[in-house]
Amino acid sequence: MDLELTDRVFLVTGGTDGLGLALAKKLVGEGAHVAVCGRDEERLDLARSVLGVRALCARADVTNEVELDEFIDATLSRFDRLDGAVNNAGRTAGTSIATSHDQAWREDLELKVISAVHLSRRVLPALESTGGSIINVLAILGRTPPANSTPTSASRAAGLALTKAMANEVGPRGIRVNAILIGLIESGQWVRRAHDASTPLEEFYATMAENSKIPLGRIGKAEEFADLGAFLLSPRASYITGVGVSIDGGLSPVI
Repeated sequence: MDLELTDRVFLVTGGTDGLGLALAKKLVGEGAHVAVCGRDEERLDLARSVLGVRALCARADVTNEVELDEFIDATLSRFDRLDGAVNNAGRTAGTSIATSHDQAWREDLELKVISAVHLSRRVLPALESTGGSIINVLAILGRTPPANSTPTSASRAAGLALTKAMANEVGPRGIRVNAILIGLIESGQWVRRAHDASTPLEEFYATMAENSKIPLGRIGKAEEFADLGAFLLSPRASYITGVGVSIDGGLSPVI
């Protein structure tokens, strides 16, 4: 299927590693231009080598309003258009409410909610001129939060509400807004946890899949996430908006 992405421009936060980098790579492979940001210089260098000349790779902390604005401005200055934005920056943070601290909640909401609101607000005029779209990368915890899953599950639930509210608000302007809810999928954070545990990565993933009782019996691949993201950003998904699509191997107990 031709996704019709040639020479379109997409922005991906948290795009220098894991799922974000996989999506950016997929978009470049489809002929698009991408702008990605991250905080780690080593990962930025990796992204530059993987994505090549069709990409802008910039250092930016999405919780820093000035740095985020500079990244958005640099993207629009270089490519002079924007067809899609992906709010992907985030990390897993789960503990009990009884033992949690207010600062941890503030930091999680800043990273996963406030930054997404800020970026979305800033790119709406550019997306309106191209009929573009926004994807909020969330987690199935946002729908089915178990014990000891906050603040991540609460932040992801807020992301779902944001997705639907924004889709209703900007739909008349020709902009689509969707969410991808991930389950257990290969990513940089799991690679680092396997390394810290001195466990071979494949063994680490196999144990995760078994312990989590994933119906398909395996961890998802980053490329599978990228395929879904590229489709939702493409004109082929032109009548899809305001939805949260789970990619979890059947792990979520709700449809």
